[in-house]
Amino acid sequence: MALEHITVLDLTHMLSGPYGAMLLADLGARTIKVEPPGTGEGTRRLLEHDPDYSRGGMGAYYLTLNRNKQSVCVDLKSDTGKAVFLDLVRRADVVIDNFSVGVTERLGIDHAALAKVNPRIITCSITGFGQTGPQTQRPAFDQVVQAMGGGMSITGTPETGPTRSGIPIGDLGGGVFGAIGVLAAIAERERTGRGQHVDVSMLDAQISLLSYMATMHLMSGIVPEGIGNGHFVHVPYNSYPTADGYVIIACIGDAFFERFVDCMDLPALRKPEYLQQPARYAARAEIDALIAEALKKQPTGYWLEHLRAARIPCGPVNNFAQALGDAQVLARGMVVDVPLKSGETLRMPGNPVKLSAAAPATYTAPPALGDDTERVLRGLLGYSAERLSALRAAGAIA
Repeated sequence: MALEHITVLDLTHMLSGPYGAMLLADLGARTIKVEPPGTGEGTRRLLEHDPDYSRGGMGAYYLTLNRNKQSVCVDLKSDTGKAVFLDLVRRADVVIDNFSVGVTERLGIDHAALAKVNPRIITCSITGFGQTGPQTQRPAFDQVVQAMGGGMSITGTPETGPTRSGIPIGDLGGGVFGAIGVLAAIAERERTGRGQHVDVSMLDAQISLLSYMATMHLMSGIVPEGIGNGHFVHVPYNSYPTADGYVIIACIGDAFFERFVDCMDLPALRKPEYLQQPARYAARAEIDALIAEALKKQPTGYWLEHLRAARIPCGPVNNFAQALGDAQVLARGMVVDVPLKSGETLRMPGNPVKLSAAAPATYTAPPALGDDTERVLRGLLGYSAERLSALRAAGAIA
């Protein structure tokens, strides 16, 4: 595995941080969750007793985000526990957290402190607004940064108003960029021999994801509005109802439109002016209405067969069952079996990063709280049984 030589200490909780650490774990990093004794990290309790969304006392959040990880219980608020943590840091490569700004400094485990015991250590903090600027102390969760980042304003329509993404892209974006930042710091350390701190703001991530649309606004001063599933340039480019569902059609450019007209054989679309994008865009409401009326007459499968035969970019609007059962998704290993401590297996999304030199992906069970405390402290740090007993008695580990 690409990162099997890397050891990550995972101090994260909830979603953004655990997701970023999970991506590193899926790529082979030895990822050790460092959790407080007693309750562990917050998502251990989330849905833990739900009959549909829990297994073995763990909810879907925790089960998904903590596969391929180990769990060590250390009390970072005690001097003895912090000393244990610093021993782990001496043998680690990365420490990742998503605490509020200032927490690592108060605990004495910020980058400056950790670099004194391991100059090669890479630290990563994923926060709502980053560690610089006037709003560092404001709390933020997924929907807050979705809203502040501009993406909600172009999701939905003027009639529906702003709409959040169904996927928690504010949290997940922070985790993805956190993992990218860690990988960049590892690559630079190969050249310099020194670690560094990675500062990831969830709001920054949302601004980055605006991409070319942000540039268009900054060029023109035009503030875009929500356009639903349509496009601000291309026509037809939308979701259309069929007899049994919805289909997406995405004709980008004039050539695709010509093939689409031949495929659909709708005389009303054969106006010569429609062969040019500006005229199609000006008549997009009329064109969309014509297409929608035609597509309602046959089921989704019928239209996908004809559109794909004409090489028109298209696809069904899948629900979760359809998406997770799609032949292409399954062929790419994007639904995997993860073992549980009970002996049963749980299916969940796989690793989207395919490396040609990597061994076939395997997954280990999400750990119970403190599952690996003794194993890690004995194996990685060489602690004796007597020392472990003393640490347990002091409440520094569990």
